[in-house]
Parts: sequence; structure tokens; C-alpha cells
Amino acid sequence: MTLLKADELYRFYHRGDEEVKALRGVSLVLETGEMIALIGPSGSGKSTLLHCLAGLDDPDGGMVSVAGQPMTRQPEAARRKLRSRLMGIMRQKDNLFSHLSVAENAKLARQLAGVPGDGSSDDVFRRIGLQDRTASFPPQLSGGERARAGLAVAMASNPKLLLLDEPTGEVDAETEKAILGLLAEYRARGGAVVVATHNPAMARLASVALNMKDGRIVDV
Repeated sequence: MTLLKADELYRFYHRGDEEVKALRGVSLVLETGEMIALIGPSGSGKSTLLHCLAGLDDPDGGMVSVAGQPMTRQPEAARRKLRSRLMGIMRQKDNLFSHLSVAENAKLARQLAGVPGDGSSDDVFRRIGLQDRTASFPPQLSGGERARAGLAVAMASNPKLLLLDEPTGEVDAETEKAILGLLAEYRARGGAVVVATHNPAMARLASVALNMKDGRIVDV
């Protein structure tokens, strides 16, 4: 089943008189159980692409569909419904509500997705070393802890699709191994992943690695 399709995405930004071509004709297709790794230097368009795929930003050209439903240029209420029901999203920052504890953030993600229960994230928290920090609030966490908490919250509702921006960027080797294991198990259950990463181990885990440069997918 095709969970995610992007067709010829373009995204331009303006800084004064300068036009920044963040995406230039990017296309991809993601099937159930697959994982796409987006690889490239900072500024290559990886995060912009993730934001367009998630409906957090609208491309200037092209279309995104999620499970056969249009995401691009839809009312925000429709995009929010698709995100909460089908997606788990981890950005590089601002993944958590600061006035909620880590556990409350995970509970809210499940409620928005219509998933019952309070304890489905406990195993994820344990495996990434946050089992003793779930009652903490985001400002009380280190940068690495916030990143790990963001991943746990993204996975809290067991969504069909994960969009992750550098999930192993601030973790030690042991936690990296645990995250790679979690993603492998998630895919074995039928989940699909798009991940922006600089991590070679993450790229090796993927079904396909797409190299990005200057807003394009390129051959290397």
C-alpha cells in the first residue's frame, strides 16, 4: 500500500531580494514497511521536504498525498486530521508542549489519534533511557533528552507513518542502537518511515537512501 506520495515538489523562500530554492522538483513514493533516508548537508532541503510531507508547510508547486488523501493545499483542519490519525512527526526542535510532562505529551498524541490507553509508550521510554524522566517537563530536560522524548511522542499512537528529523542526532551509541532497533520493529509491523539523517547506520537500515543537494535528489 502506498502510504505517502510526493510529486514534483517545489518550495521557494525570499530573504529580502534573494530567492532561496529550498526544493526543486522532489518526488518520492513510500510503501508500507519501507523506510526512506534523506541524506545531505545542512541546507540541502531535507527539513523543508519533511515539513511539506507533513503538511506543516505548503509547497509552491507539486502535490503530497497520504494514504491516497490529498495533503497539499487543504484546509488546516483537514491536514491536522490526517497528521493526528496517520502520522508521527519528530522535528529538530519544538516537538513537545512545554506545559505538559513527557508522559502527558505522549498521552495527548494518543488522544488526538483516537488511540485508547495510557501505557503504550512505556516500552519506548524504557528502551531509549527515559523511563525515569516521563514526569519531567520539557524545560527540565537536556537537549538530548528532549530529542528522545520527541521520538517517543511521535511513536506514541503507533501511527502508520513516521517523519523524523535527525532522531539519532544527540544520542550515545547505546541509545542509537536502541532507536535503530525500535524503527526496525516498527517497520516489521507495517509502519513506514521517512528520516532525515547524517547517520550512516540509519541510512543502511533504510530501504532506499536519497541524496539531497541544493533542493534536489541527486545521484552520487
